[in-house]
Amino acid sequence: MTRGLACAIIGHRPTRFRFKYDENNNGCKRIKKRIRDQLIQLYEQGFRQFWVGGALGVDMWAGEILLRLKEQPEYSEIQLKIALPFEGHDTDWEDRSRSRMSFLIRHSAETVIVGNKEAPPAVNYRRRNEYMVDRAGCLLAVYDNDRSIRSGTGMTVNYARKKGLPITLIHPDKATISKEKPER
Repeated sequence: MTRGLACAIIGHRPTRFRFKYDENNNGCKRIKKRIRDQLIQLYEQGFRQFWVGGALGVDMWAGEILLRLKEQPEYSEIQLKIALPFEGHDTDWEDRSRSRMSFLIRHSAETVIVGNKEAPPAVNYRRRNEYMVDRAGCLLAVYDNDRSIRSGTGMTVNYARKKGLPITLIHPDKATISKEKPER
């Protein structure tokens, strides 16, 4: 397994952000710039495979940023990998979002469907997140570490901590960066 060369990326859905779905908002642009900067740093550290979870918000933004970077010769070895929670998870999305995700899937190096429709959605989302972390050597998360809200992103950050992965956190409101090294 190429655990050391892969990074899992996780983060909130647009409804968690102050700017919601307004990607022209300066707060959204700042978050996307921080994601891009961190992806470049990770690439320079040797990471080539990047897992995203096929959700609206951070997953989609990171996937699009990775594909734009991959177009540049110096980042041509980027491999976008997508883990979907279950077939049809995007059924309720509006057309533009489904189209954007379809584009990411078509241009990904690998897309896997981790769960199935018979299982409760929450179980499939957790399986998907753990699947990505289990294949990664680090986690990049857009997550507010100070909050005690229960979220899939928070559970995934905690799972990565238990697995001993280095974690880079981007604060969803302030766009500040913090890094956690695994305890030895």
